[in-house]
Amino acid sequence: MMTLDKIHFTLIAALLFCLVPVLGHGEGLITGQSFAGDNEIVVSFSTPLDKGTAEDPGNYTVFEEPDPDIRLQLESATLADDGKSVSLLFEEPLNMIRTHIVSIAGLPGQEKTTFKVSKSYLGYLFSILISALLINNFVFTKYLGLCVFFGTSKRKSTAKGMGVVFTLVIVAASLMSWFFYQFILVPYNLNFLQILVFIGLVSLTVQAVDTILRKVNPILFNSFGVYLVLVIANCVIIAVPLILANNNYNVFETLMLSLGAGGGFLLALYLMSSVSERMELANIPPTFKGLPIAFIVAGQFAMAFLGFSGLQIF
Repeated sequence: MMTLDKIHFTLIAALLFCLVPVLGHGEGLITGQSFAGDNEIVVSFSTPLDKGTAEDPGNYTVFEEPDPDIRLQLESATLADDGKSVSLLFEEPLNMIRTHIVSIAGLPGQEKTTFKVSKSYLGYLFSILISALLINNFVFTKYLGLCVFFGTSKRKSTAKGMGVVFTLVIVAASLMSWFFYQFILVPYNLNFLQILVFIGLVSLTVQAVDTILRKVNPILFNSFGVYLVLVIANCVIIAVPLILANNNYNVFETLMLSLGAGGGFLLALYLMSSVSERMELANIPPTFKGLPIAFIVAGQFAMAFLGFSGLQIF
């Protein structure tokens, strides 16, 4: 006699055997889907499609996964010459950070075919890193953390040390902030305390770095002076936890954002310190020495970083 486990296995196998042809036909028809531009999605098929069916915008339903009730307006659908790919052009730019759901009616042998279109997740993580590092640099595009930036960017050694310490602080503080936000503030409906909690976590992290640096490298600690304490109130360190909370980032996205913000601050400090050392040998009018020329140089860097606006890696 067959045991109960064998009977269950036989029933499951029979069910899968019946469903495989149906599932295989649906999945095999769509061979590829991807974003092709700011307002375009390209879908590839295994067999040629009927031109009238493929180019009828009424056969397509597209929406962002978090907002199924908001349908995206399709401007046109263009079938390629080989009949195996369709270019969907939309009236407005697509938010390619979000996953899009596409449904197509009238395909051969199917009433409706639904699939997802999204970016590669590794590419998405890398885009968060590059965005915080270059495209939306917190110093040169958002003008945050300027007090520490101007105070510690006079020497390359100090700038590099502060940049590394700042990155360590912001990574540790952001990860702790993410943990507290996801597992304490959100479950207990304490979102209104997020700024207070984030500042407390940043203060705790800076105090730990202060104690460790005082013991490990007293020379670097003395070169920072009061600016290490000012890291507690640095706008960049407070901005990152607020951004991750607002966008509901997971731990990997939080790590990329904090690394990008810290690396962007390190890059800004190093660029500014390199120019500051050269300016000491330059013939600068007395009225421009000090902060005036520093603000002018920072403004030029900010204009240069505007060239990264709109850059998309993935």
